[in-house]
Amino acid sequence: MTSYFQHIAPIRYEGAASENELAFKHYDKDRLVLGKRMEDHLRFAACYWHNFVWTGMDPFGGATFERPWFQGGSPMELARAKADAAFEFFQKLGVPYYCFHDRDVAPEGATPRESHENFQRIVDLLGEKQQATGLKLLWGTANLFSHRRFMSGAASNPDPELFKMAALQVRDAMDATLKLGGENYVLWGGREGYETLLNTRIGQELDQLGRFLNMAVEYKHKIGFKGAILIEPKPREPSKHQYDFDTATVYGFLVRYGLEKEVKVNIEANHATLSGHSFEHEIATAGALGILGSLDMNRGDPQLGWDTDQFPHNVPETALALYHVLQAGGLGSGGLNFDAKVRRQSIDAADLFHGHIGGMDVCAQALLVAEKMITDGRLKAAVDARYAGWDSAQGQDILQGRCTLDQLADEVLARNTDVAPVSGRQEVLENLVNRLCG
Repeated sequence: MTSYFQHIAPIRYEGAASENELAFKHYDKDRLVLGKRMEDHLRFAACYWHNFVWTGMDPFGGATFERPWFQGGSPMELARAKADAAFEFFQKLGVPYYCFHDRDVAPEGATPRESHENFQRIVDLLGEKQQATGLKLLWGTANLFSHRRFMSGAASNPDPELFKMAALQVRDAMDATLKLGGENYVLWGGREGYETLLNTRIGQELDQLGRFLNMAVEYKHKIGFKGAILIEPKPREPSKHQYDFDTATVYGFLVRYGLEKEVKVNIEANHATLSGHSFEHEIATAGALGILGSLDMNRGDPQLGWDTDQFPHNVPETALALYHVLQAGGLGSGGLNFDAKVRRQSIDAADLFHGHIGGMDVCAQALLVAEKMITDGRLKAAVDARYAGWDSAQGQDILQGRCTLDQLADEVLARNTDVAPVSGRQEVLENLVNRLCG
């Protein structure tokens, strides 16, 4: 097969003055930011599914993309051709990582054993390509939502035989992630929810999910996988309601099933807004709860009520997200995966590069703004001053359980003085952030 990307040269950093549409204007991977290379802060990944599996179809129209790996050979031949194209793209784009679902890279077989063997053969090929290119796997995952067998869920399915089918896929995907040196493993419960309560036992399904996740964690330790296990929250779509609604919901689930020390979250921007939150809210919540793992970078369309998976383009919003990442101490083994797709009208090979270049440049600009927020110090100082009373001896006594309700109530009566509220100064802080973004 002739290279699909043969006319595109490797993407380089050329600076803000460059007019080259196939060059980075802001993403200078070796630039130092707070003592670390920009590439090491952002740890970019490109995904297999949107770039090499999606055909451009939507609920109202068929495929618009005519990629050479979509037809013209057996399923395994096309999987190998897809891998050739994917690694050429990843390498020319210059991302250090990639991510995949099992069914993205290898075709489903006629039987579970055939599917298992197809996947293992392609995993061997991916390993060869990683060794040849230096690319690394940020995370792997299993697709437990596309096949009709999972229409009623995978781990939450009312049929334990389908629970077992999901177990096979997850075991294979975890083995593959370990073999390929993956740094995390992600579970996304696209069908782990319900369409109607008329046929659903919520308590039973939650217990099934808790058992399945415990089994995955047990298997992680059995095989010696050192990476993080991540859950990706989403409130709905494809299910009407999903059990991993948002970060706080996931944390409650983890605590209930004894997994809060074992599992973190992979937060997606578009999923955050679908749950009624901002991206920064979900990141700040995960940081506060100690479960911040990795990020999927994209955005939704506020005029549409579904997951549109567009590339990020808003520097101030992304800067606030990355500020909270830095405040939480970074992402550790996580990174910034572009779970984003070009529009179905963007049918040229170059469009795949344009989308990622724009997203990477936005994140680079945002990281520099977040650096300003930290080195400027006024934002943190304002927050510290607002909560300074809790750093006092009595504030700490209250938090550490050394005061009773009676003691505090009697103290107020003895003092018999009202306490004046203090301005939160939201407008001042918003103005400060806008100046730092300028």
